[in-house]
Amino acid sequence: MNKGQEELLTRGVSEIIDKKHLEEKLVSGKKLRVKLGIDPTSPNIHIGRAVQLWKLRAFQDLGHTAVFIVGDFTGVVGDTSDKESERPMLTDEQIKDNLKDYLNQAFKILDPKKTETHYNSEWLSKLGFLELAKIANLFGLHEFESREVIARRMKAGQRVSFQELMYPLMQGYDSVAVKSDVEIGGTDQRFNLLTGRRIQPLYKQEPQDIVMLDLLEGMDGRKMSSSWGNVINITDVPNDMFGKVMSVKDELVAKYLKLASLVPTEEAREIIKAHPKDAKTRLAFEITKMYHGEEASKKAQENFIETFSKGGVPKDIETVRANKETSLVEILLKQGLVSSKTEFNRLNKEGAIKEIENGVYRIGKHRFLRIKTI
Repeated sequence: MNKGQEELLTRGVSEIIDKKHLEEKLVSGKKLRVKLGIDPTSPNIHIGRAVQLWKLRAFQDLGHTAVFIVGDFTGVVGDTSDKESERPMLTDEQIKDNLKDYLNQAFKILDPKKTETHYNSEWLSKLGFLELAKIANLFGLHEFESREVIARRMKAGQRVSFQELMYPLMQGYDSVAVKSDVEIGGTDQRFNLLTGRRIQPLYKQEPQDIVMLDLLEGMDGRKMSSSWGNVINITDVPNDMFGKVMSVKDELVAKYLKLASLVPTEEAREIIKAHPKDAKTRLAFEITKMYHGEEASKKAQENFIETFSKGGVPKDIETVRANKETSLVEILLKQGLVSSKTEFNRLNKEGAIKEIENGVYRIGKHRFLRIKTI
């Protein structure tokens, strides 16, 4: 394998199934159909999810077909692979709202001209009971019960819904629908990814290979998740993005360089030898540059230094106009400075939302907004 192929199968990769088979296909020069599906359970794609999109882009850059599936159908059902309790079903309206800018965000990473895009309602909404019964017959209840989170919940006497058992089957059928050769996913998706391999032979397809990627922790050290509000969204404005990265724990800088940046591996090793603050500043610059360009990243860095080294307010702080009757939480939600009312209440309770001067609010450590009432 050449260097590009080796990097493809090693950087940020936790496990490959079947590694030898996939290596042989890459060396043969065969053009592969590489699948990635993401459920729009929130309106923003964060840099943790972007890890998988960048891996799909890496396959794309090597000449393979990137198949991007937006889970508008599976998103309604909800995947609870990593959840300690049953996830409430989203409404069609919630999914539609979340979808409004989803592809635009994905195409910050993927080449839209070379990406095959699908919504999985195209085929899942048409499946009947007979077809689902054939697929379900491939699995035993014990296989679902053996999953760590499910087993823990059942042992605790918590409810496990039938829809949770159906979710892996739906994700697996996505692989059939697009004739996937390779599927990309996080380590928390292992069972779902393997389900696709099991279902494909039922439809006379060769089982897909699987590339599982390490998960990225959020600013608080837990897995990055929109529901926890510990995310760095790829839509965050440069100052916010830079500041959020600077709040990441020092021990995560090396992992962020590997998973969330495009810095070459050898260069990343040199960066982490520097003082932790310098290494993190470089990381923040590189990540902000990926989504906003070098000039915007430079300005964000200058603003950060001005604000937090000298105790000032960013020069180009965003200003919004709002009616006196509009609540602060509504304004911050609209501006994307908090992801939910739950996050607002948590930050407010912690004293992390403050009016530091007339009309200027600091949200957390690194987010600022000037509000002019009308």
